Amino acid sequence: MKLLYRDKQIKQTRSYFHLIGMAASACALIMGSTASADQNTNSADRSSRPAIGAELAVPRHLQDGEEYTIPMRGLIQHGKLLFEAQWTAQDGAGRPLTKGNGNPLTDPTSPLVFPRNANRISAPDSGGCNSCHNRPFSGGGGDFVTNAFVPAQRFDFATFDQNDLVPTRGAVNEAGMPVTLQNIGNSRNPIGEFGSGFIEMLARQITADLQAIRDTMPNGSTRALTSKGISFGRLTRRADGTWDTSQVEGLPAPALLSANAASPPSLILFPFHHSGTVISIRQFTNNAFNHHHGIQSTERFGVGTDPDGDGYVNEMTRADVTAASIFQATLPAPGRVIPNDPAIEAAILVGERKFAAVQCTGCHVPKLPLTNNGWVYSEPNPYNPSGNLRVGDARPVSVDLTSDSLPSPRLKVTHGVVYVPAFTDLKLHDITSGPNDPNRDPIDMNEPAGSAKFLGGNSRFLTRKLWGDASEPPFFHHGKFTTLREAILAHSGEALASRQAFQSLSAYDQGAIIEFLKSLQVLAPGTQSLIVDENGRPKAFPTIY
Repeated sequence: MKLLYRDKQIKQTRSYFHLIGMAASACALIMGSTASADQNTNSADRSSRPAIGAELAVPRHLQDGEEYTIPMRGLIQHGKLLFEAQWTAQDGAGRPLTKGNGNPLTDPTSPLVFPRNANRISAPDSGGCNSCHNRPFSGGGGDFVTNAFVPAQRFDFATFDQNDLVPTRGAVNEAGMPVTLQNIGNSRNPIGEFGSGFIEMLARQITADLQAIRDTMPNGSTRALTSKGISFGRLTRRADGTWDTSQVEGLPAPALLSANAASPPSLILFPFHHSGTVISIRQFTNNAFNHHHGIQSTERFGVGTDPDGDGYVNEMTRADVTAASIFQATLPAPGRVIPNDPAIEAAILVGERKFAAVQCTGCHVPKLPLTNNGWVYSEPNPYNPSGNLRVGDARPVSVDLTSDSLPSPRLKVTHGVVYVPAFTDLKLHDITSGPNDPNRDPIDMNEPAGSAKFLGGNSRFLTRKLWGDASEPPFFHHGKFTTLREAILAHSGEALASRQAFQSLSAYDQGAIIEFLKSLQVLAPGTQSLIVDENGRPKAFPTIY
């Protein structure tokens, strides 16, 4: 596999000074000096090796078009390299003149260069994806210490200095109100990405089903929105052709927007992030590389551009993003670990039944069906928002997620269906007790930034995918619970009846549910069976799901 070096453009410092003014000129002096040194250690010649002394996490990048010519195994391997890279300044890490949301700094006279080049709250906050997504191994969840504060990246550099009154510079929000660590953003525990390709394909199929219902609705009608046995409420088309989404359930605000009769609500599922704010693995990848590492992709920021003013262009190519997305999409599916202890085996079986009896499966749906070759994952997602590769922008890249050539274990086709045992309905639910519940978010990321609703907080969260959950503590969206039991007891709102039913069970039955949940694990790399014992050996077990 031949991987070509990315282009690197060193800006002329005089032109750079002219563009950003005197204070930003200081930034340019620093970055220009670094770029000159890097030019000596990291040759732009694609045919040569990096010079002695180069400090590059990714010395070779894919050139656009190579994603179609190299074997799938090589594409996945390159994606893994990008995911596990610890990016350096010579790779283009950092974003001196831009925020983590991609916008220019509020105050470009205070660029994000040393000692402001990293910020634990507003980021850049990490050297690489694997720094946070590493439990129990690369691609998984993370400890509480790896929490991200989203969308605190809309701030230049979080300082909490109450003498600073410039909105989103460092201490006050869009409304001019002082922020604290507790309300500058939502503290988010990293989610494991195992099986995420199947999750994205489920969301695509559900979106297509909901849109098909919408598209057949005449004026003056109301239809139930259902897909894969899940109800998303009811959609109404008024007599004048305009849309009423007030009875639609489980979808984020952007999916319900409708300006007029000719602009129906998209009804797109957002299956990623705790509060359902991301449509695809690719969108997540483009966002995260810029937000957390300051690595900017060409498809979002343009080819040959340097909006962050670090002296580097084309820090991630379109082909790179495809490789990183394919790597994440093809991560193995989680499975079950059933210890060879008769007492625990019996408890797990009881726990499965009690989990259903207290109606936890109403939201944590044990398995959802992928049909019509939906297990063939493709890039790009047809519902990607702008700033991400879209259908028609380039040839698609596809991979069969059930293939034995991919990392195991794998879900398989049974009678023309792949059942995805993720224990979710991919819907948003209010699981809090109200405005004063400490489990609420201070920010509603699904509302326009700076709006009253945005600053008013959020109570709705995607039903947690429980497959693999036991391997990725801590628990809940904020990662503040160390046990599964604590997470169960925190459920309120729409989940209150189930939580109360759990509390009414005997001590043994409660413990049995915990043992059942403990069996839902990420399995060791190379495991062939989806159900194994504590030694990793395949095990027959009469699971009811």
